[in-house]
Amino acid sequence: MSGGIVLAIGIATGLLADKIKIPDVPVFLIVGMAIGPEALGLIDIRADSAFNQIILLFGASYILFDGGASLRFGVLKQVWITIVVISTVGVLITAAITGIAAFYVLGVPAVVALLLGATLASTDPATLVPIFRQVHIRARVAQTVMSESAFNDATGAIAMFAVLGVAMGTGEFSLTSSILELFKQSIIGIVAGAALGYLAALLVAHERLAFLAEYAPVVTSVAAIGAYFAADGLQSSGFMAVFVFGIVIGNKDSFGFKMGADEQRKLEEYVSTTAFISRLFIFILVGAQVDFGLMGQYLVGGVIVVTILMLVARPITVFLCALPDRHARWSFNEMLFMCWTRETGVIPGALAGLLLGIKAPGAKMIASVTFVAILMTILIQAPTTKWLGGRLGLLDGANR
Repeated sequence: MSGGIVLAIGIATGLLADKIKIPDVPVFLIVGMAIGPEALGLIDIRADSAFNQIILLFGASYILFDGGASLRFGVLKQVWITIVVISTVGVLITAAITGIAAFYVLGVPAVVALLLGATLASTDPATLVPIFRQVHIRARVAQTVMSESAFNDATGAIAMFAVLGVAMGTGEFSLTSSILELFKQSIIGIVAGAALGYLAALLVAHERLAFLAEYAPVVTSVAAIGAYFAADGLQSSGFMAVFVFGIVIGNKDSFGFKMGADEQRKLEEYVSTTAFISRLFIFILVGAQVDFGLMGQYLVGGVIVVTILMLVARPITVFLCALPDRHARWSFNEMLFMCWTRETGVIPGALAGLLLGIKAPGAKMIASVTFVAILMTILIQAPTTKWLGGRLGLLDGANR
């Protein structure tokens, strides 16, 4: 019943967002808040329910696959250094600055402040990928931001668990072990995604071996989820694997694979429809699960910390990580735009929920500020993406 309500309201909401020419993600979030248990009470789906977990897993995976498939090798060759640096070192810079802000603004212990910083440090691919599918920004900028959001969740999670071990008194922070863990997760995720992506491309687009070409939508769906579970089972980033899987499928022509026009059109229509349904479910459910009572406990301090995250931590991170990349030769306007695109969503929300579940030190405060960050970044940054892109001269012809 709840699933049907979400689907019906989500489709109507998506059509409305398309009609008034704004990204649908913030609209879905507002609608979710309105129909959730804190307002109208039309749906009440707990964050720890099996239904919610399935939606988040499949939905986020498919959105990442869709985002990866839109990237092109030619563009990635220009900006890969920035992507690597900003999704690793950049996460640590953001976590440190946000943690310092939380320490002084909220008056919490340093380790708890750093735990909050690490939770909020990664950007959210489930939010950013749909935005850049709807708002057509200059290719290398959009693809850098989407790639960063897909790759930095591993860094954010590793940083959070490293600080958590210290906060819980179960371990000591080790820079060497953290770097090795990040390297391991990245390599396994990339290899798993690339291997399954190549296999799927072989089965649906090879000149002689593509005996599953007419079943390309099913093959890609199964393989995308398979990439997630393969990487996750090897204690790596499943989302990273799915994103790389999408990159390989999207660039299958580079490997000599080419689908027929009809099969390619069917696949693109299926991916577009499935990604739309995935994001309407994800963000309506995220909105419905916002705990206003919990959020209100640290509302003022949370707003100040998130404002510093958006207007101080992110710009410092972008300029420190992108400016030295002489190969990419970023313009000031491009870097300024990247400073504004760091939405917080599903991944930080899941990490905050985990901290609540294990009763980590400061967990309620962290969950409260995370809710504030999700609302502020999605409701303020997402709707203004097209406007800012236009002001900075970064929109392509489709948006002018």
